Amino acid sequence: MPHYNYVRVETSAPEGTVFPQPKFSPRGAVPGKPGDRSAFSFKINTRLDGKHGRTGVIHTPHGDIQTPCFIPVATQATMKAVTIPQMKDNGAQALLSNAFHLYERPGEAVMNAAGGLNEFMNWDKPTFTDSGGFQVMSLGAGFKKTLAMDIEGMKNDDVIADGKERLAFVDEDGVSFKSPLNGGMHRFSAEISMRVQHNIGADIMFAFDELTTLMNTRKYQEESVDRTFRWAQRCVAEHKRLTEERLGKPYQALFGVVQGANYEDLRRKAASQIGSLDFDGFGLGGAIEKNILGDIVSWICDELPENKPRHLLGIAAVDDIFAGAENGADTFDCVAPARTARNGAVFTKDGRWNIKRAALKFDFRPIEEDCDCYTCRNYTRAYVSHLLRSGEMTGATLATIHNERFFIRLLDDIRASIDGGYFFEFKESYLARFYAKGSKG
Repeated sequence: MPHYNYVRVETSAPEGTVFPQPKFSPRGAVPGKPGDRSAFSFKINTRLDGKHGRTGVIHTPHGDIQTPCFIPVATQATMKAVTIPQMKDNGAQALLSNAFHLYERPGEAVMNAAGGLNEFMNWDKPTFTDSGGFQVMSLGAGFKKTLAMDIEGMKNDDVIADGKERLAFVDEDGVSFKSPLNGGMHRFSAEISMRVQHNIGADIMFAFDELTTLMNTRKYQEESVDRTFRWAQRCVAEHKRLTEERLGKPYQALFGVVQGANYEDLRRKAASQIGSLDFDGFGLGGAIEKNILGDIVSWICDELPENKPRHLLGIAAVDDIFAGAENGADTFDCVAPARTARNGAVFTKDGRWNIKRAALKFDFRPIEEDCDCYTCRNYTRAYVSHLLRSGEMTGATLATIHNERFFIRLLDDIRASIDGGYFFEFKESYLARFYAKGSKG
């Protein structure tokens, strides 16, 4: 491994820090004792006929999550352009923050001293953090927005996006990467990821994994699956050590991540390996081609223990959500609803469309007639269009509120359809209407 001069990372608060009084009382946190693991559990309610899909409840120290469920992404302990009370009004059951970005700023020492992620951002419901695996891939290969790529005829283990510099380097022990903020060199490993995520303090966190691109060769995908399994073993051991060491904290559930790209045998092997370890749940990760997403989720769920929750990482296209829920995913997250909103794209049952169009200047209807979000209850298409075209920040807020509510409500409706026994009819009619005009998902 090359020699790097790594940046010194602050892992504890400086002497003299005045620590805030906690606002919340999470289940299973007892002064002087490790977090009680029984505060986290999963119960299946209704199974979908002939498929892995189901409804259920994830119990966490900060409350319950009714599944299937959409988890909005509060990357840096906040939703971009939207406040915590607005997300509660939107019906969000949980939020997912980014361990890599919180590690860079404000830093794990600040998060820990604040009392953890919930206390820091004043959110009294469940929280997730990812492991940093996606950011490592993104820094290495330069792909920022999506993992769904056209890869015909392209196989290259040195793949790099046009105009990008490789900023992350993988070895057996972990990953060295150059900070996109200041250019300093940092190190992530299974143990470091566990330390960072324990200090951040989310209810659910993910094991450190290697995320490949679909352009990587079969040989590299095989090596990566085995390496991710070895890292997963180290994550489980370090997680148990830190849980015993960090007294008075609520138990943090640890999810293992299943990789394997588009290969059925690798997905099944990875699921069997990760499923054999003492995880509380599982992340379904990796670059996936859309046309076989449902198959991949089904292959994985064939091999995983049924009595633990499964989170499909980074998916928010409408057809992909239906495919994921049908084939066994319990929770979903993606930055797309908020990111597209800031660019003027809004989601409705009649598809995704651009609200900044000049034709909407005199359209005084809500974004969606039957939507119950704050934006649609109070504002018109003409107003939101005006704000976004004028560069007003409130436009991003109102569009984001609507888009996040769209996906939260979609998963709520899918959950009701499974419980009510009409999922397949609901799926067929919903997708037919949404894509009738050729909308992007």
